[in-house]
Amino acid sequence: MINDEHKQFYAFAHYDGALLSLVWIASFLCYLHGLSKPSFMMFAMLLAVSTPFFAAYRLRKFRDNARGGVIGFFRAYYYIISMFFNAAILLGVVQIVYYAYFDNGYTISRVIEMMNDETNRKLIEANGMTELFNESLRQMRQMRPFEYMWNSFPLNVMLGVILGIPIAAVIKRNTPQQQ
Repeated sequence: MINDEHKQFYAFAHYDGALLSLVWIASFLCYLHGLSKPSFMMFAMLLAVSTPFFAAYRLRKFRDNARGGVIGFFRAYYYIISMFFNAAILLGVVQIVYYAYFDNGYTISRVIEMMNDETNRKLIEANGMTELFNESLRQMRQMRPFEYMWNSFPLNVMLGVILGIPIAAVIKRNTPQQQ
């Protein structure tokens, strides 16, 4: 890539990463709200599942508007990875701020409350997972905000690495489309 193309590539990848992070942040907030109102969990899941479709849409817009309708597989793949990396950074910042200043034990208390429900408790006991669950809760209580972010950051980047292959394969175009 020549210098101007390089700048354009990263400008679009940063912008689209910021837009993708808004989808992920909305999903994160719906998840948190869903801990007390389960209907919001469905919205969190829908937003999370929309990720590859949103990324493909933004890549297509980049291809058609900035690249003249042409983008190779590897450049498209790298664009998706860059977009997901940028989105993961922004989501990570939001998670750190949330867990450092706003959570105050809310998430863990909601998880404990859900698992103390009679049905869930019986399920945990029936599967012999009581000790594992208690150990997981002990570890969650000791986690710092940065560690919560560090649990999701690599997963989000790997999601881009994995989903980038089929997205880039579908969106790539080596010759301009005839009008």
